[in-house]
Amino acid sequence: MPTYVYEIVLPDGTGGARFERIEPMSDAPLTRHPETGEPVRRVLTTFAIGGSWAGAGAKGLLSNRNLEEKGFTKYVRTGDGTYEKQVGKGPDTLGSE
Repeated sequence: MPTYVYEIVLPDGTGGARFERIEPMSDAPLTRHPETGEPVRRVLTTFAIGGSWAGAGAKGLLSNRNLEEKGFTKYVRTGDGTYEKQVGKGPDTLGSE
């Protein structure tokens, strides 16, 4: 079941505190907070996709070892406008000198 985000509708029409609720797609959206009875509206948010690019899987795919095996070069920011090479080919540093 999907997780929906709701926000409390304040008297001036702006959004207040938000909360999440797991509910079937077939259910109608809530109009009142289930505990306080305050008016609420469903908020459009981005959704999460599981798989190899989610969570720990992405870290493994973007590891220095994997990037180097695939022929990529990785630089990491070390200071104001300076980047230091972690893996791959190319200059050891990029940026202001």
